[in-house]
Amino acid sequence: MTLNEKETDASGSGRTEKTGKLEKVSLYAEHVKVQPKHMPGLFRSIKNWANVAFMLIYFLTPWLRWDRGPNAPDQAILLDLEGRRAYLLWLEIWPQEIYYLTGLLVLGALGLFFATALLGRVWCGFACIQTVFTDIFVMVERWLEGDRNARIKLDRGPMTVGKFTRKTIKVTIWALISVATGFGWAAYFNDVPTLATTFLTGDAGWGVYLSVGIVAGFCFLLAGWAREQVCIYMCPWPRFQASMFDEDSLIVTYEKWRGEPRGFAKKGTSFENRGHCVDCTLCVQVCPTGIDIRNGSQLACIGCGLCVDACNSMMDRLDLPRWLITYDSTNRQLARARGEPIKHRLVRPRTIIYAVLITVLVLVMILGISTRSRLDVTVLHERSPLFVTLTDGSIRNGYTLKILNKRPEKNTYAVSLRGVEGGTLKVVGSDIEAGELQLEVEPNSVATFRVYATAPQKALEGKATDVTFALRNLHTGEAASRGSLFAGPQR
Repeated sequence: MTLNEKETDASGSGRTEKTGKLEKVSLYAEHVKVQPKHMPGLFRSIKNWANVAFMLIYFLTPWLRWDRGPNAPDQAILLDLEGRRAYLLWLEIWPQEIYYLTGLLVLGALGLFFATALLGRVWCGFACIQTVFTDIFVMVERWLEGDRNARIKLDRGPMTVGKFTRKTIKVTIWALISVATGFGWAAYFNDVPTLATTFLTGDAGWGVYLSVGIVAGFCFLLAGWAREQVCIYMCPWPRFQASMFDEDSLIVTYEKWRGEPRGFAKKGTSFENRGHCVDCTLCVQVCPTGIDIRNGSQLACIGCGLCVDACNSMMDRLDLPRWLITYDSTNRQLARARGEPIKHRLVRPRTIIYAVLITVLVLVMILGISTRSRLDVTVLHERSPLFVTLTDGSIRNGYTLKILNKRPEKNTYAVSLRGVEGGTLKVVGSDIEAGELQLEVEPNSVATFRVYATAPQKALEGKATDVTFALRNLHTGEAASRGSLFAGPQR
């Protein structure tokens, strides 16, 4: 077996054909830093506007206010871990309703699948947090160190005062952006005006500073240093995203039928009997992951389209048709090569399935949210003892009732026992025993009551009788119920 004129074994050792001496051969390619070139154009403008939009959304959203009335936070988007609640505009999600957040995640995944089937890796190229922050960090680097060639020359040169100053300023700005990113993340879990004050004065608490530090550290490391290696080696998304493509998905590709055979040319050169690609390598120079799209669709391609802008600029210089590198579907390219009519197929089985699933999930979530109750009750039967026989022959069972009041005001609830005739209830610590109790629950809280239920033995069906605890909000009329069992002696 030969590899670069060397025979290698499983350990990575090699024997040269000429000398016969063993020589260590690396099985891993050495990392080459990617220095993308700046190239204006359509896709560059889209990325710039997308970066601005996503940064504004990320940093400004926690500052939006939403009036929920008294005893409730007024932050529009807040994940209140201490209060164990999530606030999404008018929605208030309790821990018992975590399935709504699960539904949002599933909806986001289906939306991503749908967008991928239509537009290819549009998420990776324009919306992924790694792509956005890497683009911003590279922009800072370009401002301070120049464009691609200047940065490469600076990196290869010796360390001078000017080089050290530029690198230091760059790293400092990266660090400030990273800290701001960490603070922006913490703002979604805390009241942001209060957080801003305590964070700057040093009174925010170690948990806040730790979370900000972790997010800032990963932002600095991944966007500043790892960059394209995250997309190529760390991210699992590209490894199964190709399964969502088909021949009608829009992807970034090179029209080989038009570009080959390639070769050097300048303006005025005849392009008869040759391809339009002049092998300028601009498409490689602008690529944020450093790939050559002319080699075909690749895992490392994030679909940003910057190579399209670069190639179009060269085609314009040579007075050749644009879109040699294009953002198009495979079927449209094949039709164009054959001179056949070109059409988009946005509606196809794959996209229909995704659209139907998204629509169904949205409708289910809307129905669930619009009909959900602001009242919930949990009933736990005491296991030791299962029942007690009183002196008058009646049977007593113990229960723990947990009443959840999801409203921002105190409410009074009427609780009754159904399923046994003549049954009464009594809260432990109270002298009142009746067929119906009135229990008060503080706003936005869970109240726990230990309750004794008593019933005549003749009203029981035997060892276990099905019963229901019924609750009714005396202020709103809202009702809820929970089934349980009433234990008694064997008959």
